[in-house]
This record gives sequence, C-alpha cells and structure tokens, in this order.
Amino acid sequence: MASMDVKAEVQCSICLNSSDRVLDTQGGSGGYSCPECREEFPDRPALQGNETARNIAETFLSAQPDGEESGVFCTYCVDSPVPAIRSCLHCEAYLCDKHLRVHKKSPEHVLCDPTLSMESRKCSVHKEVLKYFCTNDGTCVCMSCYVIGEHKGHEMESLDEASEKKKETLRNVLQKLLTKREEMEERVQEHRRKVEEAAGDTERVTALFRDLRRRLEDLEKRVLRDISGRAERISISIWQSEIKKEELSRKLRHIEELCNMTDPLTVLQESDTGRWRCV
Repeated sequence: MASMDVKAEVQCSICLNSSDRVLDTQGGSGGYSCPECREEFPDRPALQGNETARNIAETFLSAQPDGEESGVFCTYCVDSPVPAIRSCLHCEAYLCDKHLRVHKKSPEHVLCDPTLSMESRKCSVHKEVLKYFCTNDGTCVCMSCYVIGEHKGHEMESLDEASEKKKETLRNVLQKLLTKREEMEERVQEHRRKVEEAAGDTERVTALFRDLRRRLEDLEKRVLRDISGRAERISISIWQSEIKKEELSRKLRHIEELCNMTDPLTVLQESDTGRWRCV
C-alpha cells in the first residue's frame, strides 16, 4: 500500500484535503491556522517544501479514483461524507483513505474498487466472496462452492494464481498477435515498395513509348519527304519525256511527208537532213 502512504503524506490528517486546499478554505475567516498543530497566522503562510515532491504528490492525487463523482462515500464517516477509495467485500463497507489505513489486513478482508458493485464480487448462490477459480468449469467460486457446493472435488486455484496463468496466456497471445502484426506490416511495406516500383516502371515505360512515338514520327516525316521528292522528280522526268515525245512525233510526221512526195526535186532540196537523225 505504498501509494496510500504517499497519499497520506500529502493530505491533512483531519479533513483529508491537501495542505494547499486547507488554506484555501480559510481565506475568508480573517486568519489561518494549521489543523494539526493549531498554530495561528494573521496572513496566509508560505508553505515551504520540495517542489518536485509536491508535483509528484499532485500528480498522484489527480490519478486517484474520485469517489465523489461516482457517488460512493465512506461508510464510517458519519459526520460528513468523505469519498471512498476502496471497498471491503468482507465487511460490505466503503472506506476512505483514513479508515482504510486502520482497516484489518487479514485475508478474508478483500478490497476492491469502490465503483464496482459488491454483489458482482460474491457468489450468486451462497452470497460469499469469490476466492477461488474452478479449473474444471472455468469459473470463479466461493468457499462454500468448493466445500459443499456443485464444485466440490474440483481442482481449484487461487484467484491470483488463475489470474497470473490467464495473463501469461494472454501475453503469449499478445506476443503472437504482435508478431503477426509485424509480419503484416512487413508485407504492407513490401506491397508499398512494389507499388512504388510499378509507378517507376510506368513512368519509364511512358517515357520510352513517348520517345518511340517521337522517333516514328520523325521517320515518317523523312520517308514521306523522300517519297514526295521522288514523285516530284518522276513528274519532271515525265514532263521532259513528253516534250521529247512531241518533238519526235513532229519529226516523224515531216519525214513521212517527205517520203510520200513524188517530186524528187522537193525531196532533195530539203536542207539540214542531219537534224532528222535519231537523238
């Protein structure tokens, strides 16, 4: 109960409030006095203490269950309600910090959180505190269940022992789940790497085909230019050939006319006979 000792050190033994809170309640009374030694002060005294210790105490107090919020108050504080911090199932009583310190520590006095229903910690048949765990049936039982009840002769364990075994099982399950989660995380990371690789491959393939399309377009333009140039040269050659053909046709007609003439003088007088030779 080391935590209870710490709490006791930072509380007033009379009203169970912290020292700072006690002085706050005396602000309008015209003076201040220590509730323990009764020394009086005209002005509020400056409390001297270890700042670190005070911070630890305040942190501790803020972490304690608030019995006032839960509506559970000490059974023995009859003059004024004081929030309970623990319950005794054996006594069926709620205890504040002051009465907890003087409460009996014998094994039958089972303490629990005051916010829990006392009935939930007792056997529904014999109305006794649940103290054992029946390993045959896997349930918590009381002494009467163990000695004369339906669990008589069954293997029993203390609640602490059974709880530790279950915790060990849970820790093993937890370790397996943690290992499985790590494996799943590794698979997720591997999938993410593959997705990133696929994204990189997509970018590279896109750039490759973009370059190929550019090259094909350039090649298409060059081929089309070559074809167009050849067609143009062929057209010029056809035009030149047509001109020569027309000139030859004209020569053929003139020669045929000469050949058909009956007047030898006309044929002989035709000048520049050499121009009719085939070119």
